[in-house]
Amino acid sequence: MDRTKLIFLDTETTGIGPEDRLCQVAYEFGGQEAESLFCPPVPISIDAMVVTRITNKMVGAFPPFAESEMHRELSDIFASGAVLVAHNAKFDADMLAREGIAVGGMIDTFKVAHHLDITGEIPKYNLQYLRYYHDLDVEDASAHDALGDVRVLRALFDFHFTKMLGTLGDEGAVLHEMLAVSARPILIRKFNFGKYSGEDVKKVASEDASYLAWLLNQKVMARERGEEDDENWIYTLDHYLKGSTS
Repeated sequence: MDRTKLIFLDTETTGIGPEDRLCQVAYEFGGQEAESLFCPPVPISIDAMVVTRITNKMVGAFPPFAESEMHRELSDIFASGAVLVAHNAKFDADMLAREGIAVGGMIDTFKVAHHLDITGEIPKYNLQYLRYYHDLDVEDASAHDALGDVRVLRALFDFHFTKMLGTLGDEGAVLHEMLAVSARPILIRKFNFGKYSGEDVKKVASEDASYLAWLLNQKVMARERGEEDDENWIYTLDHYLKGSTS
């Protein structure tokens, strides 16, 4: 596999629940960018509007994604063996799957960022935080706009790729490692929410294991309800509750 097979993609959605759908998609493939709004089959939630600034009125004149030219383009691109590059890639892949588009290989820049932060120095791993933390120079890239996020995504990928190339020495090896990292859950080092925000998860496990057990139960229940499959936190909490010191 080489870099010509990579498609950089971002979605904006009506929400993050099991019934939510796409209302904006942007991608870059083969040096060409594409972006469009779509009229989803469910209303855009107010919480989503606050983040994306996309309203139900704005999308009313657009076709549903499933009936769009972009749907046909992306179906062909992924059928050709293209590899999705996205931040929190599973979310975007799941949203595409709801529209009948199957994604094969995935590179998740969220997981790659975590993997490369060996000492756990970076406080947050969301896309825009990493953009400014690494001082990435990206023009015309508004936050929470699908095309703007694709441009930041591409810059972040290039930053990670260059860093890994210096270690691995071969482009194919870098892509192989990115795919491998993206295929497994990550072991989260620090809490970035709640009463233990900023604390090492391993330290909390030794001092308040009951909190980890409670949180794990909440995460598992949310997954079973179809609300959110937070594989990284489920893996992390289970890992430390089993008493591993790694």
